[in-house]
Amino acid sequence: MNDPLHASGVALEPDHLMALRPLALMAATEPALSPLPGGWATRRKGRGQEIADLRDYQPGDDMRHVDPGATARSGRLHVRQFQEERDRVALLVADFRHPMLWGISRAFLSVVAAEALTLIGWRISEEGGRIGLLALTDDDAVAVAPRPRARGMLGVIGALCRAHADALRRRRLTAQTQNARLPPPPLDQSLPRIERICPSGSEVFLASSFDSPGQGLENQLGQLARRRALRLVDIKETLDLPKGRYPIQTGTGQWAQVHIGASVHTTKPSETPLSALLGHRCISLTSAAPPSELARDIVTGWTVTPRPCPAADPNYG
Repeated sequence: MNDPLHASGVALEPDHLMALRPLALMAATEPALSPLPGGWATRRKGRGQEIADLRDYQPGDDMRHVDPGATARSGRLHVRQFQEERDRVALLVADFRHPMLWGISRAFLSVVAAEALTLIGWRISEEGGRIGLLALTDDDAVAVAPRPRARGMLGVIGALCRAHADALRRRRLTAQTQNARLPPPPLDQSLPRIERICPSGSEVFLASSFDSPGQGLENQLGQLARRRALRLVDIKETLDLPKGRYPIQTGTGQWAQVHIGASVHTTKPSETPLSALLGHRCISLTSAAPPSELARDIVTGWTVTPRPCPAADPNYG
C-alpha cells in the first residue's frame, strides 16, 4: 500500500521545485522585482547607477558627477546623486506548522507555499541575488544562510523538502497520541528568528495561511518591516466539497460520517487579525492554482492594503 505522505500534492519533491525555474523566468517578462541584477536600490544616497536627484555643486564633489544638462539650463554647476546599491539578499520563510498541512484541492497549503517561495527564489537568484530560507514547523525551524545563484537555490530546495517531510512525519506521529488536539505554536513566536538570521536592508517573503497567528503578530510584522522589505504570501483553500457523505475521525479516534451539501463552503476560517496584514505588501494565492498561475500572480498580484486615515475614522479622537 502506498504511503499517503508520498502522494502528489502532499509530498514536496526536489525535482518538482527545480522544474519551476522555467516558469519563474517566463513570468519575468513583467517588470522585475529588482531593477538591476545583483543589486537593489536602497533609500540611502551613495554610489550606484540610478540617479536619485540633482543638487548644486559643493566644494569637494566629484567632477565626474556633474550633470551637463542641468548645468547648461541653470548656469550653475549641478551634480548627480545616486541611489546606493547593495547585494540583494532575500529570506524565504515557509510556514510548515500543522495548520498548513492540509488541503482538499490540488495540493496542501504547505506545498503551495513552498512552490510560491521557490518561484520567487528562482527569479531573485537569476537576477544575481542571494537566497536564504527559514522553514517553521511545530517543533523546530530549519535555517539556510543566504547564498548566491543556483547553488543557493539548490540548498534552499533541499532544506524545504527535508523540513516538509519531517513536519508531515511528526504530524502523523502526533495524530496518534493525545497531543493531536494541542494547538500549534503561534506564528508570532517564530518570527524573531528572522531578525537573527536576516540582515537589515534585506527582503523577507513570508508564506503562510496566518492561522494561529498569536497576539503579537501585528507588532512582529511591523518590527520586521522597519528594517527590511517585508512581503506576505497569504495561502488559502477555497474549494467546495462535492455533495455527499464523508468519513471523519474524531479526536478520540472514533470514526463517523457527515453529510455535506455542495453549497457548503470549506474555506478554513482564519484567526488572522486583519490589522496585522494592513500596510504590508501582500499577495493572496489559493491551493487550487497550478504553478503557472502562481508564477503570473507573483509578478502582478502584489497589493498594499492601506491603513485607515485617522482623520477619516469616525472613532478617531
